[in-house]
Amino acid sequence: MADFSVYLLLLLFTAAILLPSAAPDIASDRAALLGLRSAVGGRVLLWDLSSSTPCTWPGVVCSPENSSVVELHLPGMGLSGQLPPKSFANMTNLLTLSLRYNALSGPLPADMFASVTSLRNLYLQHNFFSGQIPDTLFALTSLVRVNLAGNNFSGPISPSFNNLTRLGTLYLQDNHFSGPIPDLNLPLLAQFNKKLSGGAIAGIIIGSVLGFLLILLLLFCLCRALSRKGARSKDEVVSKEREVDIPAEDGGAAAAAAAGGGNFAAALGTKEKEKGENSLTSGGGKKGLIFVGKTNWSFDLGDLLKASAEVLGKGSYGTAYKAVMENGLAVAVKRIRDVNMGEKEFGEKMEEIGRIEHENLVCLRAYYFNKDEKLLVFDYLPMGSLSALLHGNKGASRTPLNWETRATIALGAARGISHLHSQSPTTAHGNIKSSNILLTKTYEARVCDFGLAQLASGPAASPNRVAGYRAPEVTDARKASHKADVYSFGVLLLELLTGKAPTHSSTNEEGVDLPRWVQSVVREEWTAEVFDLELLRYQTVEEDMVQMLQLAIDCTAQYPDKRPVISEVVARIEELCRSGDSSGDIVGVGEEESQVV
Repeated sequence: MADFSVYLLLLLFTAAILLPSAAPDIASDRAALLGLRSAVGGRVLLWDLSSSTPCTWPGVVCSPENSSVVELHLPGMGLSGQLPPKSFANMTNLLTLSLRYNALSGPLPADMFASVTSLRNLYLQHNFFSGQIPDTLFALTSLVRVNLAGNNFSGPISPSFNNLTRLGTLYLQDNHFSGPIPDLNLPLLAQFNKKLSGGAIAGIIIGSVLGFLLILLLLFCLCRALSRKGARSKDEVVSKEREVDIPAEDGGAAAAAAAGGGNFAAALGTKEKEKGENSLTSGGGKKGLIFVGKTNWSFDLGDLLKASAEVLGKGSYGTAYKAVMENGLAVAVKRIRDVNMGEKEFGEKMEEIGRIEHENLVCLRAYYFNKDEKLLVFDYLPMGSLSALLHGNKGASRTPLNWETRATIALGAARGISHLHSQSPTTAHGNIKSSNILLTKTYEARVCDFGLAQLASGPAASPNRVAGYRAPEVTDARKASHKADVYSFGVLLLELLTGKAPTHSSTNEEGVDLPRWVQSVVREEWTAEVFDLELLRYQTVEEDMVQMLQLAIDCTAQYPDKRPVISEVVARIEELCRSGDSSGDIVGVGEEESQVV
């Protein structure tokens, strides 16, 4: 009996020691979280500090018995500054740590991973962390997923990653690592990405461009030397490969211009001949440009051919050029392809497009037609496209694009599309994308390329041309509807809000399926994570950003009858612009951005 009493006392003493242990664990986790909250800057974490347990705080997940914190999810919360030493020292039961898509910087504390020995998932991507990866990371043998991409980590990639034998995902791209990639012997590793840094890619591109320009310079000097020696016949043999007949308007003057270099005729690779077949005839019997709409321009085909020219880019339906006349007038000229349409039908279509004018549209001013060449002449906008503004410069010199400017661009584009839809129930754009939204010097949007989808045949009519923006019901780009345009505009809104480029082809070379990605993030209630990091600094307009996101989601509804009409879209964006803070400065890139039509 005495032995039993001793045993019972020992049992009660052990229970008294063990049972209260849960409270100190959750209390120490709470203290660690409060230390993290007070150390980092940026957005204040909205936690109820009056609660004795952190298990009810947003982003904090506790064990089933609420005895310890097992997951911490703070993605896209606008956090900034450096993590303090011993940031997670007390959180010994932590399984998942997610601080991705914030603005945290500086080196990771050397002791950051010393106590979180059970950690399985680590997500630190898209911050500004620098320095080397702490050695304590390589002691976390339970790690399954590690994502450190999109930071400023430097130094060699440690072969100690081989200690993490359970690792299945490892993302290290877009950092400043140096030296070779170690031989990783990780049997479970299924996802691994190590890419060239932005600086290396820029160096390759710059080197390639300089090499190409050097080759062009050498060829130019060679051609000039041959011409001086009377070797003109050899040049003509080379030029016949791209020879196209364009009837002359002013006798030998235009033909002489075509023989020179650096003008529009040379850019087209044309040689003019005095032929009348397949050419348009304007008033007075002259063959050449046909002006449409309201314009006070006064030049002819010969003036255009003699204009200095440069290639602006290649779009879905042809190549765009900037042409500057001798009088200084700059125009944009699109050389369209894949057109299977007769002269009369083409002319009627151009007249129809030319009648559509609005302050948020890039209006057609003139056109030229023969069997080999179809040219369209538009106003030239030197600031280039929204695509170039959003994605063209990702370096340190990039000027962030603020919320007010993005909302203004969205409103202007919506108004232009709304005016287009008001022409008739069947007048749709059919090719709405960020490269078809051009900008004025004050960052006002101008929608271009409207009506061209109906001209296309062959490959240009394929819906895969604009797969990332294409509504799911569209099987032929020539038969786009108003509701299909609304879907494409919704993707454009998502691009403005997220800063991500949508998929441009069925091969998914670059970009993401924006509607699907946004839906998945919002479904997980991590709405803040979808926004471009450049927008997270504007905390006073978070509600407006969320409302714009909801509008974009409505526009990209799977079924057409669930999408709003464009006039409703305009009204909702106007309301957002009225309610927003108008004190922000309009910022953006300089005038050197090229125009891609």
